[in-house]
Amino acid sequence: MSPPIGELTDRMRSIFGLVVEAYLERGQPVGSKILAGTVNLSPASIRSVMQELEERGLLTHPHTSAGRIPTESGLRLFVDGIMQAHLPGKQERAVIERQIRDRPIEEALANATAALSGLSACAGVVVAPKAELQLRQLSFVPLGPGQALAVLVGADGNVENRVVDLPPGMAAPALAEVANYVTSRLSGLTLAEAEARLRTEIRERREAIDLAAAELVASGMAEWREDGSRRPILIVRGQANLIDEAAAADLDRVRRLLDELEDRQEIVRLLEGARDGQGCRIFIGSENRMFALSGSSVIAAPYRGSEGQVIGVVGVIGPTRLNYARVVPMVDYTAQALTRLMG
Repeated sequence: MSPPIGELTDRMRSIFGLVVEAYLERGQPVGSKILAGTVNLSPASIRSVMQELEERGLLTHPHTSAGRIPTESGLRLFVDGIMQAHLPGKQERAVIERQIRDRPIEEALANATAALSGLSACAGVVVAPKAELQLRQLSFVPLGPGQALAVLVGADGNVENRVVDLPPGMAAPALAEVANYVTSRLSGLTLAEAEARLRTEIRERREAIDLAAAELVASGMAEWREDGSRRPILIVRGQANLIDEAAAADLDRVRRLLDELEDRQEIVRLLEGARDGQGCRIFIGSENRMFALSGSSVIAAPYRGSEGQVIGVVGVIGPTRLNYARVVPMVDYTAQALTRLMG
């Protein structure tokens, strides 16, 4: 565990900040000669301070003859105690606003992800709330005693299938009757609206449909709707940004990261960890299990709906060698811009 920033002397804080900033900019170990021209200390004094910082777990050196690089604990200390997030630059704000202003929500979310990716040179990600499916058609395919395959077709052409267990004695004609009713009378409604309408029909008996079959379909709609709300949409843009000149020296790490980006459910689970925060959450290297192997960082912030509830998360995924002071404000600003759009 790294020491609090307040426990470092002024000289140690100065050297530590310079090492981290130089490493983030260059991506290479930082030696005392590089810093000698920026502080009024001899290379020997700088090496002494860097050694002490290494003993405190804030710096490390990858090779015996190389300079130092920050450890993950050192980067965390830098991010939490030294870097202060401000608004992104005027030009960056204009790019973000231009990409999402006066756009349909789905397009704005995709554009915001692409804008973040381009501005940060990372992979941009957003967890978008899943729009509730609108009904077009419902049908059943008998599978055998006590089971049938329910086929639900949405207005957008998406098809959802699931096997349903039938109550004892339920005949295929009863299911077909309810399916025809749903297709002819409830088409165009959301699942919530269709369920409510069907339950009204069950309660008031205004249609000659089998009550057991109708109840089975209504309950199925409720489950479908609940399952859908738990399967948010993940948009990823800019994976190619992760393969740059600096990455050429560490292709194994990049390959691992690209493999990790294929596991979308795990990415969503990780980003969901940012839902409870008021602003940006930063996961550095092994602080998150998913990207521990590739040594990557995640910066993410929640955005809210019209009633102030968190409805999604936006962020970037990239190497630990990120310009946090520049990228964090961009992610935070994008989340705020999306919140304004949703309001």
